[in-house]
Amino acid sequence: MAAPHVNTVAAEHDPAIDTAMAQLFGPDGRSDPYRAAKVLRDAGPIHQTPIGHHVLTRYEDCAAVLSTTAWSHAEEAGMMHPTVKPEDAAEELPTSFLWMEPPDHTRLRNLVTKGFTPRMVTRLRPRIEELCEQLVDKALEAGEFDLVEMIAYPLPLIIACELIGVPKEAYGQVHQWSSDLARGFDHDYTLPEESLKARSAASRGFMGYFRELLNERRVNPADDLLSALSQVEDRGDVLTEQELLATCITTFVAGHETTANLVGTGMLRLLRAPDQIQALRERPELTASAPDELLRLEPSVQITTRAATRPIDVAGHHFEKGEGVVVLINSANHDERVFPDPDRTDVARYSDPMNPAKKHLGFSLGIHYCLGAPLALLEMEILLDVVLRKVRNLELLSENPPFKPNVVIRGLESLQVRFTPA
Repeated sequence: MAAPHVNTVAAEHDPAIDTAMAQLFGPDGRSDPYRAAKVLRDAGPIHQTPIGHHVLTRYEDCAAVLSTTAWSHAEEAGMMHPTVKPEDAAEELPTSFLWMEPPDHTRLRNLVTKGFTPRMVTRLRPRIEELCEQLVDKALEAGEFDLVEMIAYPLPLIIACELIGVPKEAYGQVHQWSSDLARGFDHDYTLPEESLKARSAASRGFMGYFRELLNERRVNPADDLLSALSQVEDRGDVLTEQELLATCITTFVAGHETTANLVGTGMLRLLRAPDQIQALRERPELTASAPDELLRLEPSVQITTRAATRPIDVAGHHFEKGEGVVVLINSANHDERVFPDPDRTDVARYSDPMNPAKKHLGFSLGIHYCLGAPLALLEMEILLDVVLRKVRNLELLSENPPFKPNVVIRGLESLQVRFTPA
């Protein structure tokens, strides 16, 4: 990647902006990154960090970058993970099509898309309903419990494992690897040495594990995504083993970790807004659109990066080809220029098809729009349906639940709650 272009936007010296930057990109701001984001957004549409990255704060600029191929996602490794040598990137950061551009992005994404068609997602509804019933029943038996441990993680973990083809006895191990990889998406310079080592171990562990599973599926195929991918070469597609393995890992982590964070932070938002729980009870049809509002408020992926594929201007700044930019999804989703009363939870915000709210950036835009978005929204929708039907009172037991230190993929460490059966 080209060196940052620093002539037209000077590095910040305003103490308020310096403080906001530190909060936004540091672990101390995990519980509420949106206050710091607002400081930056109010101060201007673009800022420069002390290490030279340009940061976009407002919706229109962020959306413009995400929605066009004039900006590439293929350089994220260079921007965020400078400690990884290019020759080791495939083993250390197995992200498959996530950090690719056409034609390779198109080729690999199309292979995985077959597992996430509307018909395939609809087929999963009965299983998701069954699982949500089981998880909520267990939570009700406990009365007081950690919602992250008992619901937010098991729900997408089990669905992702069943969809991909990971056997039950491996659930604990792949969950740990997934968490370590998610932590490792933060900038290398912000990660402690143990997190970098855990990311490397998780990447290599995943690679070895999925290599064994894929070899097994070639011999004994089943009705799962692993089997479909293992047979790709037989259909004439060109897919290297490295691409196969990275695609499996990317699909699993993206389908598990981010959805778990949506469930956890989404439920926290509702527990802090009892009037919105009542609105869902009075209008149950809102459970279909409420997950979009919860993800707008609490995007699981808080920031992303892009690099210019040609000379281009955005937010009044000129970027040369190869220069990178950081897109603040967390700031764009709370931009008052686009979302009225942006910090208020409003489960009806996305409910009117004739007057829809602006599309949030929680699933990105353009060719990198989240492949698993329909599945994540369906899981949250069904969970809300089950909770509203089975639970009379939902009580938050800790006003300030702990968040994981992750900056990029943000989520709760735990969420202590009390459910009273209906």
